[in-house]
Amino acid sequence: MRRPPSILTRLAAALAGATLAVTAAVAVAAPAQAASLTPVASFGSNPGNLGMYAYRPDGLPGNAPAVVLLHGCAQNATAYFTNSGWRKYADQWKFTLILAEQKSGNNSSSCFNWFETGDTARGQGEALSVKQMVDHARANFGTDPARVYVSGLSAGGAMTAAMLAAYPDVFAGGSIVAGVPYRCATSMVSAFSCMNPGVDKSPAAWGDLVRNAYPGYAGTRPKVAIWHGTADYTVATANATESRDQWTNVAGVSQTPTGTTTLPAGTTQETYGNDRVRVYRVSGMGHGTPVDPGSGPDQCGTAAAYFLDTICSAYRDALWFGLDGGSTTPGPTPTTGPTPTASPTPGPSPTVAPTCVTASNYAHVTAGRAYQSGGYAYAVGSNQRMGLYNVFASTTLKQTAPAHWVIGC
Repeated sequence: MRRPPSILTRLAAALAGATLAVTAAVAVAAPAQAASLTPVASFGSNPGNLGMYAYRPDGLPGNAPAVVLLHGCAQNATAYFTNSGWRKYADQWKFTLILAEQKSGNNSSSCFNWFETGDTARGQGEALSVKQMVDHARANFGTDPARVYVSGLSAGGAMTAAMLAAYPDVFAGGSIVAGVPYRCATSMVSAFSCMNPGVDKSPAAWGDLVRNAYPGYAGTRPKVAIWHGTADYTVATANATESRDQWTNVAGVSQTPTGTTTLPAGTTQETYGNDRVRVYRVSGMGHGTPVDPGSGPDQCGTAAAYFLDTICSAYRDALWFGLDGGSTTPGPTPTTGPTPTASPTPGPSPTVAPTCVTASNYAHVTAGRAYQSGGYAYAVGSNQRMGLYNVFASTTLKQTAPAHWVIGC
């Protein structure tokens, strides 16, 4: 059992929690089915004193992937499971969800202690507890150890960065939502300046912090997605750029994007290197997890406090992670350009890879991949709205069936 924090630490944690916090969202009724979010009473020594929950959808096959989810401050596992949108794709594509839950005894605002070195280091504290949850899932659920991913919001996003840094041998990829670079803060005092206005370091300095989390590691590094709203005043948007600098340096690629794509809700996707790092900047979005309620294939989640109705981030991440049954290491996203015709994207498997095309919305309409109505372009088949019908707005479309295109690839 962990030693209870001092009163000063609890008060400071409460203040940091208020700044980095996300409030608990109102839960909505779950669909009628046997599978449910289930607490796991024992999963190891648990030095971080965290709670573990698991969701195993009906019909889950053996050797299935898993995604670890880390909630924000003042939230809990149930709220994040209910509203983030990940459940939809776990049910659809059959993978396990593992949710860690912070306890108020560790942090008075239920924030993961992303600013405490003892909780973000390999083999210690909360980071080790989360790793033990993955070990439990592998031993008891038959999880594929090569296909484990992690995603989190705010304090959970900062802890996601810690997991990717400390355990690159455990996670194949991760998604940092409204978070900060790894080891941006190493104390309560430094946490405030880290969150806002942010800390500026060189890419090499940021990268060294990650490399020092597991000295001597020579294996493949996880792929990293970074999500941030351009109107986030809780965790300054500068953190998206600093996180990009950190993870591109770790991946050994340039900080200049190799491609930029326009997605729905004013979202810009930047691709770096061989698609090992992505940065999503959601125009006008504040502090929260991007969701997009609806029944469309790329829609998910419930709009609530700090679950912001913009774009379904879980859908984009799940596709990128290869959880839809595709390759777990997709090739680079095509760069934007006026390509008028589709061309297959080669994949590593003998099966035929989906056709993906990035072009202006005008070019998509001209080529028959989209149509225009009322000044906007819509994807043929899925009828997804792509944005303005002109040569300046660009979109990536994927063909999933004859005469059927969807946004993203």
